[in-house]
Amino acid sequence: MYKRLKMELVTNLQNLHQGDPNEALVRFIKARDENVPNAHKMLVDCLNWRIRNEIDDILSQPIVPADFYRGVRDSQLIGMSGYTKEGRPVFAVGVGLSTYDKASIHYYVQSHIQINEYRDRIIFPAATKKFERHISTCIKILDMTGLKISQLSQLKLLTVIASIDDLNYPEKTDTYYIVNAPYIFSACWKVVSPLLQERTRKRVQVLSGCGKDELLKIMDYDSLPHFCKSEGSDDNCFSLDHGFHKELYDYTNHQAKTMESRVMVSQKSFHVAFPEPDPDDEKIAQTIETEFQKLYVQNEVADDLKIKEEKK
Repeated sequence: MYKRLKMELVTNLQNLHQGDPNEALVRFIKARDENVPNAHKMLVDCLNWRIRNEIDDILSQPIVPADFYRGVRDSQLIGMSGYTKEGRPVFAVGVGLSTYDKASIHYYVQSHIQINEYRDRIIFPAATKKFERHISTCIKILDMTGLKISQLSQLKLLTVIASIDDLNYPEKTDTYYIVNAPYIFSACWKVVSPLLQERTRKRVQVLSGCGKDELLKIMDYDSLPHFCKSEGSDDNCFSLDHGFHKELYDYTNHQAKTMESRVMVSQKSFHVAFPEPDPDDEKIAQTIETEFQKLYVQNEVADDLKIKEEKK
């Protein structure tokens, strides 16, 4: 029993650091503001989380059937559009248009972790080889198109996903670029940004419009997500038909077939224990909820006054 747990721990640690243990340790130390005992606890907790939830095997657990997975992809908009000039993978997230209404929360969490693991185990090593420099961080472009007050119901799921990333994949994103931000986001951002740690706040850049001009300073046009390109671009990096998602899904299916103990016979979700949200994350989520509700009330009052004015 002890030997098996030791082997699992070693394997999990290897998958976590991907051949560069020092870099992994630095990430956890940074995530705990240079406090080494806290960083050590965070790392141990992360390894235990990986073992308990069999994260090493998650890339051999495809979400099936394909039509069901397509529904997950169509409602959880995330994809990879290319690389920056320095070699960092460019991940796009459709925050405003994601509905998360085609499956249970477990499938969306499973899908998110699979993308994280595929990024760390496959994308980063390939980028390191391609650009001939160590690549261990990505950038994320968050598209706020379509953001509505009604999306308040998604906060629980988004908080769970954010907690998983904060606790188990720290310091993996170099910069967050916010594009196509409507008024509702701008209003919330003014309140939420002071709550963020300075280290996190510096990583978030709110760009004007679709952000194309600013993003072209760090990447070529071909690497821009479709929502940052000219209208009519059909290279939708969110789609299951996009090259990134085809490769990811083919990879998980192949991994499943090569594991004798894994037989794809029915639709099955990979249940992962949800971590306790970081107190700061909870505070931010509560603040967002409060601000959304304020905006909702303001809009209701404005609409009511408009109707009364029109009746006059």
